[in-house]
Amino acid sequence: QMQLVEAGGGLVQPGGSLRLSCAASNVILSMFHVGWYRQAPGKEREFVAMITTDQRTEYVDSVKGRFTVSREDAKNTVYLQMNNLKPEDTAVYYCNAKFSPDEYWGQGTQVTVSS
Repeated sequence: QMQLVEAGGGLVQPGGSLRLSCAASNVILSMFHVGWYRQAPGKEREFVAMITTDQRTEYVDSVKGRFTVSREDAKNTVYLQMNNLKPEDTAVYYCNAKFSPDEYWGQGTQVTVSS
């Protein structure tokens, strides 16, 4: 059974940066497309970014130019570098791994952007 563990969340001031990580165990993460999603209080979970097995990336418009998703297959880990953070980026961030028909979610990590 795959396990995904997110880390790197925290409290940061507007304009600051954080790097989230999503580490997998019991599987080879390089076989999976990996996405980042977020859920703010009172809102539905939304797509943020993804990286495919062949390193193609996609981003929601609101984070383009600020967030970068990458993968380090040797460490079985995917990262989300978040720069120029805004209060509206505040949410619980989840990673998601897909290798049809299997799909796995991590437990989430809280990101709070506030002065």
